[in-house]
Amino acid sequence: MAENDKQHQKHAKLERPAYGQFHRNEWAILGTPCGNIQKLAYAIIDRLSDLYRVGYVDADHKSADEDEALPGAMGHDACMEYTDKIDYHRFDVKAKLETYQYRWHFNDQDAVIVNGNHFPAKRQVVVVDPKKEDSLRRKLDRLTDVRLILLAEGVKEAFPWLKEELEGFNNIPQMKLEDDAGIPLFIEKELNTSAPPLYGLVLSGGKSQRMGEDKGLIEYHGLPQREHLRQMMARYCQDTFFSCRPDQAEELSNALPDTFSGLGPFGGILSAFRQKPDAAWLVVACDLPLLDDATLSQLVGYRNASRLATAYNSPFTEFPEPLITIWEPRSYPVLLQFLAQGYSCPRKVLINSDVELLDPEDPQTMRNVNTPEEKEEVMAIIKEKVE
Repeated sequence: MAENDKQHQKHAKLERPAYGQFHRNEWAILGTPCGNIQKLAYAIIDRLSDLYRVGYVDADHKSADEDEALPGAMGHDACMEYTDKIDYHRFDVKAKLETYQYRWHFNDQDAVIVNGNHFPAKRQVVVVDPKKEDSLRRKLDRLTDVRLILLAEGVKEAFPWLKEELEGFNNIPQMKLEDDAGIPLFIEKELNTSAPPLYGLVLSGGKSQRMGEDKGLIEYHGLPQREHLRQMMARYCQDTFFSCRPDQAEELSNALPDTFSGLGPFGGILSAFRQKPDAAWLVVACDLPLLDDATLSQLVGYRNASRLATAYNSPFTEFPEPLITIWEPRSYPVLLQFLAQGYSCPRKVLINSDVELLDPEDPQTMRNVNTPEEKEEVMAIIKEKVE
């Protein structure tokens, strides 16, 4: 086949996050009346709420005409209304929501429990209840990853047809529907094992104009600084990459060239998420020659995967330091939202988001070095420590 006859790829092939309908971590409960599902969902939320943020998805199929009068501006044909309820915030919207909007709205959650009688979800909890047997049979196409089977009161075993339909049925745990303590504990254990993997990103794509030489190649510790950082970060990360300009890629192993050009560190972070959107990224700038293992260990040890990021308060600026930070997968769409509004400062994202902030045990390890004079000062400090 001639080159011109090959099928043209219209759109760039992107790595997609492992979302379900609403979230990465979601469980649909189905096969029993909605009242039972709601009761169980509330029990799960009560169990998890001290450690995790849990969302809930349900449906009310009453039309606006059947329901009581719509409150406030919505009753006067407003298309959207926001109400600050002091303890929580409420949005009412007259619009059709698609999967893409659901995922954005649930981005801050750690898990989502779904009424599976009305909506599909990535994982399922199936209730064996004769009252809903026909309904469950009609939803077989939704049983893609059944994690738990619950037996309703008086039920001794699953429906024969369900045993046949579910691959690996004998390996799926079974519990009683009335086990209000055991079921939430099961979901909690599932959630505990779902923390995103941690990868490292050494920011080494700057042009080092103030320094007059490549900051990533300066040997403060007997190695080029970027390689010194990579080796330190390797103790905590599954793999570590060098964020770089496209023209640097050939000279680096594990290079991750910027695909968001002209945005500096912001573009480097986005490029990392573009390659691995379900990973958390430990991002470190190569101009931190005093950064040590203890400071990295503190950051990783206090990592809060339920927040957008885990970062240090800079002792020099009194603002969050974005370039020694663990950015969680949920930060990817938030970074893109800030970019869409004309902001490319990762510090601004941290300041205006829900993040875990730490104070470094040794503030000096956070010192940036950008000029020859600062380089000489730090060289002297390192030499004094060694001696």
